[in-house]
Amino acid sequence: MKKIIAICMLLVSSITFAQTVTADDIIGSYMTTDNEGKVDIYKKGTKYYGKLVWNKTEGKLDINNPDKTQHTVPIRGKELLKDFVFNGSDTWNNGTIYDPKNGKTYSCKITRDEKGNLNVRGYIGVSMLGRTAFWVKVK
Repeated sequence: MKKIIAICMLLVSSITFAQTVTADDIIGSYMTTDNEGKVDIYKKGTKYYGKLVWNKTEGKLDINNPDKTQHTVPIRGKELLKDFVFNGSDTWNNGTIYDPKNGKTYSCKITRDEKGNLNVRGYIGVSMLGRTAFWVKVK
């Protein structure tokens, strides 16, 4: 009987101390896959955006952008993530991600793990047809 009470108390305390996720938990700095860049995620109005604030190759230009006027603009400082909204369960969706490697913009959803790191999934059409990148939160 004592074991059952102890287990019940442990479960209640786990539930009580469980962290609740808020929309602003995504705000912060993240290193992208293979530490190629650092993206700062911030809030504008009710939506979330991400800007490339550092990349391995300083001065790298946005040569793959379909807008030829952007070919002489550095990718550092570009807003790569746009228009994300929090769905209430540790997922931010309805946004887009720009990939400067190929100059394409994809639909995107972001989920956060228990350590605060991100799974950033870019896709065309449905999320099953896409690619996920793992971004590590910078403390």
